[in-house]
Amino acid sequence: MSRSMLNDARAICLNAIASCLPEEGVKKALKDLNIQKEVCLVSVGKAAFSMAKAASEVLKIKDGVLISKYGHIPYELDGIRSFEAGHPVLDENSIRATEEAIRLCNGLKEDDIVVFLLSGGASALFESPIVDLHELQDLNEQMLRKGLSIFEINTIRKKLSKVKGGRFADLCAPAKVYSIILSDVLSDRLDTIGSGPTVKDESDPDEALSLIDEYGIVISDETRKKIKEVKSAQASNAENIVIGSVRILCKKAMEEAEKLGYDPILIDDHIDIEARDAGDLLYQEILRCKGNNEDIALIMGGETIVHVKGRGKGGRNQELVFSQIENLRGMDDVLIMSVGSDGTDGPTDAAGGYIDGSSYEKLIRQGLDPSEILNDNNCYYGLQMIDSLIITGPTGTNVNDITIALIKGGV
Repeated sequence: MSRSMLNDARAICLNAIASCLPEEGVKKALKDLNIQKEVCLVSVGKAAFSMAKAASEVLKIKDGVLISKYGHIPYELDGIRSFEAGHPVLDENSIRATEEAIRLCNGLKEDDIVVFLLSGGASALFESPIVDLHELQDLNEQMLRKGLSIFEINTIRKKLSKVKGGRFADLCAPAKVYSIILSDVLSDRLDTIGSGPTVKDESDPDEALSLIDEYGIVISDETRKKIKEVKSAQASNAENIVIGSVRILCKKAMEEAEKLGYDPILIDDHIDIEARDAGDLLYQEILRCKGNNEDIALIMGGETIVHVKGRGKGGRNQELVFSQIENLRGMDDVLIMSVGSDGTDGPTDAAGGYIDGSSYEKLIRQGLDPSEILNDNNCYYGLQMIDSLIITGPTGTNVNDITIALIKGGV
């Protein structure tokens, strides 16, 4: 692999992510709404800071609450109280911060306005549970380890919350709620993004219980009873506006690749399969495209799944690329890179990673077994040992993941 391929891959991924930063989308949506009066502002998610900052430049804010992941709030915004909390598993700070948002929006009148800014990660960060915190934490950890899809996870989460599934909108009633959403969910399902705090939950308790039984998730009898008895919210006072998604991210990546002289090919912009299966799919497309005279960039977006069975940290982007380390062995004309648009990949400090035709031999020379690393879900360590992690820090957005394979023609 030439150094230029790595530079190209970084440029395509990072410039595409930069083009999906939410500030302009938030400002445009708010200007279109033409809100003239003071508002209550609640901003939740991994992109909560950048969204709130943009809103503060357009709106007159009476009071505000901002809730984001640890390390994602660089400084305080005037008139907005900031809170950091746990992700991907909620913690006590998630609940404390959410209670502040609830207090802010309690007792509002019909002519009051709440602007709710929502981005990925809100399901863990924004929570007021109807069950014990420790049991809810355990439930979330079980769901993550067993590889439930985000739709399945949120179907269950919504049944155990005072704010999910449209209940936050109901808590704000009779005030009007404008919800501006940065989508991290495939197909932009409003009831799934952040577990839909301002969107009526269309699933029923039986669906949640069926998923719990299907995946062998252990819950208490009391929690099972509460799920059965849960009532749906109405959320009829909320208007929901989507300003960004993984489809836009893939489109921008294709534009960036074309600028660098690659022929861009979109494989899929809503991948939601096992990370290793997604890697296999990408490899088959690489084989199909190799041998052409053109330089080709294969683009794939979405959110894959990892069933963590080993002792490693997981990280779906890292596992996707690492799963192809043996297949790419000796291919000097191919590089695969995969990153999370928010700058974090699972419970790690990396956004993702990359491999090329030399990666396999680099590991072997260090006495490491790639298969053992993969089977232990320890790809962070494997990529770290060959200096192939991508570390960006928080990016200020969250619109799923972007995966690219660069293929040099004429080799």
